[in-house]
Amino acid sequence: MNKHAVLILLFFAGLILSAINPHDYFTWMLEVFPAVLGFIVLALTYRRFQFSYLTYVMILLHCYVLFIGGHYTYAEVPAFNWLRDAFHQARNNYDKVGHFTQGFVPAMITRELFIRLHVFQKKNWIAFLTVCVCTTISVLYEFLEWVVSIISGQSGDSFLGTQGYIWDTQSDMLYAMIGAICMVVFFSGLQDRAVKN
Repeated sequence: MNKHAVLILLFFAGLILSAINPHDYFTWMLEVFPAVLGFIVLALTYRRFQFSYLTYVMILLHCYVLFIGGHYTYAEVPAFNWLRDAFHQARNNYDKVGHFTQGFVPAMITRELFIRLHVFQKKNWIAFLTVCVCTTISVLYEFLEWVVSIISGQSGDSFLGTQGYIWDTQSDMLYAMIGAICMVVFFSGLQDRAVKN
């Protein structure tokens, strides 16, 4: 079986499992929608542009973060409830994993696009602008959460997921930026090798 086909199979297995008796279907739909939209975009552009296998694997891992958050809601993921209780934390922090990956994985995508499409003549701009793009994506996502919460009222609270933390929005954006920085600092060499293969 083609290695890309395996990733597609794993994507749909995760999506289907996450849809089985989730916390509520409205939140599930909101949380998994970016993964489904991303899959559609990648499928439609696959013949014209293929990412490295490493980037596709990381995209799949990000989808699983979304699937888990959609199934339980980000405030109720059981393993992070256990961590909250075991380490006497004030809240379930699974959403910080989600926002870290929201910076890390888009950084892989953005950086690979910059490199393979030869967007910049001077490569020393790639790292900085990759982080800028990913931080902007995080800001736009926070705007989306805010709009959905206003429109849907109480049913949007699970999507917003602040859990009473007044700095949730700012810390979400910070975690995404940290994720993007970690990618460009620690994984650039690995991605460069993957792109060449």
